[in-house]
Amino acid sequence: MDGHADTAEPDVVVIGAGILGLATARELMMRRPGLTVTVLEKEDGPARHQTGRNSGVVHAGLYYTPGSLKARLCTEGRVLLHEFCEKHQVTYDECGKLVVALDESELPGLAEIHRRAVANGVPDVELREGPALREVEPHVAGIEAVWSPRTAIVDFPGVCRALLAEVEADGGTLRTGAEVVGIAERAGAVELTLAAGGPGKDDDRATLRAGALVICAGLHGDRLARLAGGADTPRIVPFRGEYYALAPEQRHLVNGLVYPVPDPRYPFLGIHLTRHVDGEVLVGPNAVLALAREGYRWRDVKGKDLWATLSYKGFWQLAKGNWRSGAEEMYRSMSRRAFVAEAQRYVPALQASHVTRARAGVRAQALGPDGALVDDFVIEQSGRVLAVRNAPSPAATSSLAIAAHVGGLVPALA
Repeated sequence: MDGHADTAEPDVVVIGAGILGLATARELMMRRPGLTVTVLEKEDGPARHQTGRNSGVVHAGLYYTPGSLKARLCTEGRVLLHEFCEKHQVTYDECGKLVVALDESELPGLAEIHRRAVANGVPDVELREGPALREVEPHVAGIEAVWSPRTAIVDFPGVCRALLAEVEADGGTLRTGAEVVGIAERAGAVELTLAAGGPGKDDDRATLRAGALVICAGLHGDRLARLAGGADTPRIVPFRGEYYALAPEQRHLVNGLVYPVPDPRYPFLGIHLTRHVDGEVLVGPNAVLALAREGYRWRDVKGKDLWATLSYKGFWQLAKGNWRSGAEEMYRSMSRRAFVAEAQRYVPALQASHVTRARAGVRAQALGPDGALVDDFVIEQSGRVLAVRNAPSPAATSSLAIAAHVGGLVPALA
């Protein structure tokens, strides 16, 4: 049937009601009082994917290359997020993090993390040797650790609810069940085509015009950027992160956050132990290829998404050099004992019988055509469209700072 146009024409549309999309909408309305902003979300509410399924950790900035966008926006974002949570009474707990070296072979990597943390201005970070690290985590093995007492845990869905409340209080609008299937610039505006029947139903299409568009669509960010005429690459390849939960009687094994020294070849941080604001302790995540952009289980397979991955030369370039690591991750995905054994290296008292399957998340990882995992945040501007092309961890931590960065660019588009 013929499409129909919405009568309201907002100044800016933001696609995506995760933490970054809502933070961006709030930032734009704070910067320009009276600006009309509509947030479009294809699901039935906010924070349904990466924001609502992540580790809940507020990163302090330990890992990131000094001077990078990640490093700057993470350290700025942590402060802004803490202040926001205090103002809105969202649960925020500085439980602290240990990054643990098990033996001497890991000490150079640990020293580099400490160097980066100091360069990035991470507050109160220090190196602790065996007895001193066990003052923080009595059940943790290891010979030395970086201790970051300001690393925190937070209720990220609660942050989203508070952000949405501010947006709506200032006159902004959230439209759920609004899947964008077309983007075009026409006559000094951006015209969006919506599948008005909801996700996957394009038989009743509507159009919405706006002065500018910001894409914060996470797992679908690359597709929407290309719809808007953006670059073909980088493309999103989805990696599922699976978790196990400790039984309540075993939660005493971990006081805060316990992480390994990460493999510098990958942006993933390895299987770790994470306390949450509700008291739950999770073990994970791993990193296995997801068979759908929202593939939270092995049986979640979507042909379009899987073909997009398998037909992308960048994926095969990555697989060629990393097949062994990928096979190990898949084995741990299939075997609870193998999964727990990885965490048991850091907490020897942990047993496979202590855990049960918990939720999984999917990381939207941008991948270049050469197979390189894009490490920094990537923001692309084209005409009246601004697209966040890569915003993996620590994007949730950095969300208010990313929004401020994006907000400095959007006025030129509107």
